[in-house]
Amino acid sequence: MEEMIMKLEHKLTCLEEQITTLQEENLSNKKSSDAMLKAVRELYEINRQMMIQLSKVVEDQTALDLKAGVARARCDNLPFELLDPALKREAYCFPVIRDTEETLREIIDNRKSIARFGDGEFSQIVKLDRHKFQKLDERLSERLKEVLYSHHPDMLIAIANNYGTLQDFTEAASDAVRIYMANGNTREQHMNLLERGRVYYDAYVSRPYVMYKDYMTDAPKKRFERLKDIWRGRSVIIVEGAQTRMGTGNDLLEDAREIKRILAPATSSFDRYDDILKTSLKYAEKDTLFLIAMGPAAGVLAYDLTVKGFQAVDIGHLDLEYEWFLAGKGERVKVPYKYNNEVAGDDVAEELLDPVYQGQIIADLQESCLQG
Repeated sequence: MEEMIMKLEHKLTCLEEQITTLQEENLSNKKSSDAMLKAVRELYEINRQMMIQLSKVVEDQTALDLKAGVARARCDNLPFELLDPALKREAYCFPVIRDTEETLREIIDNRKSIARFGDGEFSQIVKLDRHKFQKLDERLSERLKEVLYSHHPDMLIAIANNYGTLQDFTEAASDAVRIYMANGNTREQHMNLLERGRVYYDAYVSRPYVMYKDYMTDAPKKRFERLKDIWRGRSVIIVEGAQTRMGTGNDLLEDAREIKRILAPATSSFDRYDDILKTSLKYAEKDTLFLIAMGPAAGVLAYDLTVKGFQAVDIGHLDLEYEWFLAGKGERVKVPYKYNNEVAGDDVAEELLDPVYQGQIIADLQESCLQG
């Protein structure tokens, strides 16, 4: 009997141990189950948030696609809207601008002078300080306006053809023009200044390379060769900012019969304008051709020299364009030894120790006293 009781007690003890083990396992399983349930809930919430974000992205993309479709439709339909006979034509004014070849024909064959009006010149006229190479100047503003409205028979007034189709320009150049024209009331300012019905000429005549989409063809080379006809066999006086150094280090001017240089201040050259004009007339001979590269003051000087009987070409950044053409990259690049305000960090030119260049300088008007 006693032995039976002991066996029963032993079995009871084993059962109690098994029950304890099962209870512990159950508790552990419950904890694991709770953890899994929590993880599942967290994953569900993450998935829910992702679905919300995905839905938003899809909605945004749909909206963008719709806007893009509208924009494409507007662009495709715009020519037909503009050509509608019912449109009041007087509401739109597109300046009459002769193309590059017609402009060059007047300069080369008829020996006309040219003053170019772009952002720098218009900014001066409307008194907007946009360019560090020429500070605002009330007198310069009035002189530019005088030139813009002049009708001298030997003077071409040129403007940049930014007002209509930009089909000949690269995408980057076209977008830059669009941004400029859409900035503030630029287009309105220009339209208020320009004369309706007047024939203007191409201010981009001195920009034959980097803006054009045909920069990888032989077209730019042909344009440069045509430009060289302006000074071929001519006695040339270059009036330029002191660090412009037009034609140095390249063959742009090699067909000129003679080259002389008058150096103006590298920036704000109009500060020395009276001395520059006086010196230019002092050294001019009967058949002298003036090539002028000194910012917004160039057009004024071209006009004043034309009135005095000389041919004067506001040549602008042509030399830089030629350097970029020779580099062959289809873009603006740094140019050693030349002031280049169109490439960041290249607006301080190194000293140029070139005896040929130095020998061409007949007057240096960088300083406050008149020289030469």
